[in-house]
Amino acid sequence: MSTPLVELQGVSIAFAGQPVVHDLDLTVNAGERVALVGESGSGKTVTALSILRLVPRARITGRILFQDRDLTRASEAEIRDLRGSDVAMIFQEPMTALNPLYSVGNQIIETLALHEGLQGRAARERAIELLARTGVRQPERRVDSYPHQMSGGQRQRAMIAMALACRPKLLIADEPTTALDVSTRARIVRTLLELQEEENRRGGDGLAILLISHDLNLVRHFAQRVVVMEQGRVVESGATEQVFCSPQHPYTSMLLASQPKRQVTAVADDAPVVLETRQLRVEYPKARSGWRGWFSKDRFAAVASADLQLREGETIGIVGESGSGKSTLSQAILGLQPTCAGEIVFDQRKVERSADWRVLRKHLQAVFQDPFASLSPKYSVQRLIGEGLGLHFPELDESQRRDRVLAALDDVGLPLRSLRALSHEFSGGQRQRISIARALIVSPRVVVLDEPTSSLDVSIQNQILRLLSELQRKYRLSYVLVSHDLAVIRAMAHRIYVMKDGHIVESGETETVITQPTHAYTRELVEASF
Repeated sequence: MSTPLVELQGVSIAFAGQPVVHDLDLTVNAGERVALVGESGSGKTVTALSILRLVPRARITGRILFQDRDLTRASEAEIRDLRGSDVAMIFQEPMTALNPLYSVGNQIIETLALHEGLQGRAARERAIELLARTGVRQPERRVDSYPHQMSGGQRQRAMIAMALACRPKLLIADEPTTALDVSTRARIVRTLLELQEEENRRGGDGLAILLISHDLNLVRHFAQRVVVMEQGRVVESGATEQVFCSPQHPYTSMLLASQPKRQVTAVADDAPVVLETRQLRVEYPKARSGWRGWFSKDRFAAVASADLQLREGETIGIVGESGSGKSTLSQAILGLQPTCAGEIVFDQRKVERSADWRVLRKHLQAVFQDPFASLSPKYSVQRLIGEGLGLHFPELDESQRRDRVLAALDDVGLPLRSLRALSHEFSGGQRQRISIARALIVSPRVVVLDEPTSSLDVSIQNQILRLLSELQRKYRLSYVLVSHDLAVIRAMAHRIYVMKDGHIVESGETETVITQPTHAYTRELVEASF
């Protein structure tokens, strides 16, 4: 790993005259795994994108050398030839990076046709081979699947297959495992390591990987070298273990100290049960194709006989892989998903009719995974947060509603000047604070937290977790925390429910379940969480 493959020399990047990256030096050697880490806004993604000139309207100065060729001086045609052939990229969200109108096979074939001239049966067989190589099951069938017909892990593998189609020399992986559960994340990481080892065995200089991530556990287990960025500058770099064990810069130390820490307040023994599900069952029809088109005949249980209890002031964690049923269970608890059997009991009263749910809405709120998608971009923060007051507290006048919105902003640590701003003007962490304020303004007793920190970097994640804990203590809130991140669950949850294929396979006190799992599936999840 001594041959420089790509080298950034004194690179600065600015948008509309505002610099975001300052005089940056970065080297990735052939066959090496380098991680670029830092908080949101540190410049790591735009730095990586600049290698492929994927930062429109940006002014880039300095030199970006790829095999001693300065890419800042290359023509657009030369850069197009480079993309997907010598340098390939895996984007953070495959659902938005893949074209929904074409099968994944056709999208891989397009790359092969463009850069290697493969057509017809040869290209299709090569696409199937690539899908199999990246661990996609039944590649002969999946080659004709569209992105929406595949799980998150399968889509990410399809993107990896596309990226590796032309045997690139450099693979840029931008947060490749952010939205994946722990076991799928572990499989994707193993796949990348195995593919790199396989490419390196084939001879040549080997495959280099530049990983962009805020997941420090992933970085520590994957990268050979780490480069730390803060506000567009490299503040520290070195061998991974050296940086993790002996950080030299205060910012690096802050990042390492931002791992979720357990902040659970004991629940009183006589705390009342606020929410309970009894043998709850949710079924979906199985779609089958026939000569008359699609029809539904059989059904499968997304949630089968789920029993759980939530006490006042308690947090329960629901964990499991994608498809385990945890999100379906949380939607059923919120009344957003019809159930076919079992009972939901709130405050010792069985919820039976739609009228019951309308009354319950004030007491049962939710904070969703992606605040950018769950907050309307048309409305001001004042309207977004105060919307629930008009429905649940119609007796309040405009002045009283404004006072409550201001109190909610103060609760979540946002300045009063935020009132007139729109959601797109805030960072990811700030948007999640707006979502929390919106849920709490109607004084709920239970809040369902659906992956509330999965898209946030480690320091912001820790801030949100501390905020949720403080609000829980202040208002005696009860949380249902749905997450694939066991570190988040361990930091927040009093008790844990582990789901697999719609069944709760293990439950108990969080520390006991994580440190002494009794079910084989739970052990797999713990081991996969690094």
